[in-house]
Amino acid sequence: MRIVQRGLYLDELRVGDVFEHRPGRTITEADNVLFTTLSMNNQGLHLDAAWAATQPFGKPLVNSLFTLGVMIGQSVPQLTEGTIIGQLSLTDVNFPHPLFHGDTLYTETEITAVRPSKSRPGQGIASMAHTGRNQDGVVVATASRTCLMWTKAAHEAAK
Repeated sequence: MRIVQRGLYLDELRVGDVFEHRPGRTITEADNVLFTTLSMNNQGLHLDAAWAATQPFGKPLVNSLFTLGVMIGQSVPQLTEGTIIGQLSLTDVNFPHPLFHGDTLYTETEITAVRPSKSRPGQGIASMAHTGRNQDGVVVATASRTCLMWTKAAHEAAK
């Protein structure tokens, strides 16, 4: 038997299911500096340790868009790998507590809505709420995400 890793199809998602995505991801200073410079964000809170030390948190903060990207990325293998058609929206993005160099990000995702598409047979809309926590369980990021997903039968027929 040959098994290909994939996410879940629309018809496999159930409202209220919560997925814990593991392993976590320990964020390094190199991760933060690379992402921050690649995205052309010259914010001293991410790049200037001496200046960041004079600010309220006393040290550099991990770029919040990197935190968001890792949080969503941690969900992909379990939920959308090969089963998503496209991401439709990211809303209600919040960063209630900063992430710092050396922190480990753990993410969980709750399925909040699932419905067939009205205009695209064999496809549908899945909504999910992502929560990212550091190694101490403190919530560092939340976001709602909506995706256009395949049903299993339609995806297999389309191959």
